[in-house]
Amino acid sequence: MTDTIQDETTRFASDPFFDLLGPEAVGAPDFDWVEVCPLADLEPGWAEAALVAGEQVALVRVNPDELYAVSHRDPATGACVIARGIVGSRGDRPTIASPLHKEVYDLRTGRCFGNDGLQLATYPVRVHNGMVAIAVALESQQAA
Repeated sequence: MTDTIQDETTRFASDPFFDLLGPEAVGAPDFDWVEVCPLADLEPGWAEAALVAGEQVALVRVNPDELYAVSHRDPATGACVIARGIVGSRGDRPTIASPLHKEVYDLRTGRCFGNDGLQLATYPVRVHNGMVAIAVALESQQAA
């Protein structure tokens, strides 16, 4: 598989600390990047689950150039199953559908298309030196 995502690529979703993070934010006082796995381990069109700073996260490689990190926990049921969902799109919006109730979530924002009361948590993600990393709050990282 060819890894076409360039180093220092960061994909953000609407997140409380969205504006604070980016490649220049490494070592910021409140957040840090946690390496998760080599990019080569993630297959385009699929998601994989990882435990990051005590949180179950789904890493979703939509295509060779797009990578997202969202909560692995299904907001509708509380079950950790999102990485087993169906990766797709709604127009130009990358999505993942829960394998349980088929609720479809926007990977950029975490918004559920069919139920405004459901929101999938999102995480900033980047690739640095071929490694996928997720931004986490330092207190979360220390607790893990």
